[in-house]
Amino acid sequence: MVAEPLRIAIVTPAARGSQVGNRVTALRWAGLLRQLGHRPRISSAWRDAPCDALITVHAVKSAHAVRAARQARPDLPIITLLSGTDIYPTFAPDASTLAALRAADALIALQPLAAASLPADLRDRVRTVRQSATAAPASCAAPTADLRVCLLAHLRPIKAPLLAVRAVAALPPATSVTLTLAGRRLDAAYGEEVVAAAAREPRVTWIGALDRGRAKRLIADSAACLVPSAAEGGANVVSEAIAAGTPVLCSDAPGNLGLLGADWPGAFQGGDVASCTRLLQRAASDPAFVDDLRTRTAAMQPMVAPAAELAAWRVLLDQLIPR
Repeated sequence: MVAEPLRIAIVTPAARGSQVGNRVTALRWAGLLRQLGHRPRISSAWRDAPCDALITVHAVKSAHAVRAARQARPDLPIITLLSGTDIYPTFAPDASTLAALRAADALIALQPLAAASLPADLRDRVRTVRQSATAAPASCAAPTADLRVCLLAHLRPIKAPLLAVRAVAALPPATSVTLTLAGRRLDAAYGEEVVAAAAREPRVTWIGALDRGRAKRLIADSAACLVPSAAEGGANVVSEAIAAGTPVLCSDAPGNLGLLGADWPGAFQGGDVASCTRLLQRAASDPAFVDDLRTRTAAMQPMVAPAAELAAWRVLLDQLIPR
């Protein structure tokens, strides 16, 4: 007998048409759930519509939805995503958010180090679901002597694109590195500062926001993908770089190292321009170092395969909603 599809409500704080991570995650998950045969529906608030399960994106911003759903439907299975800003740099939820976390049946982390940030009574609810990715084929562009580095992130302080621009500017003039920065100005003042700094540095080019296909092509065409974030929950761009076989150069934020490994050689001290500059210089001058990162990256590709994420969702739903 074939089980009936589940009606799954997904609540995200990001409105329809938004391109921020919370909306992108909701859309991605809806697509995966449809592949599993279920019927997801995305909204920006809990409306008590008929459903078999609720998934909320972002613990703090969706806490009200969890509390309202639990009050209206005491037996409804509830799953909450722990975003990067929920748990980093410090897990310090207010009483309302903590109550919502304790009301959830499962907490999704995008990388395995996240559980360590939570109180002991919540850790057994954490399920790691790494974000999967597929790669675009690299273009046939002629190779260059420069180390071509990409950074895909909206221009806001937590993603630290200004640190990356300053790190490139601090490189010796003869260092052959080019940085292509792709992202929308979500924080107006900070965005202007980043764009102005990029304009002053000939080795940096800001190209604005890209659609999904062009973003994947940029990653595939780059020698390295830079992720300098001050905090990450488990960035999808890391998964996309792994899928493309493009080595990641990143801050030592737990969200990055949780995906790449605590001993990832391509990490620098988060928030430190000089540390990032040294890593870029090493990558530009040491082909063996980049080759090693590329080999390690290829070995991780099964981890970000779509089949692995689908399997994780199937197991989670089967555990919470036996049918």
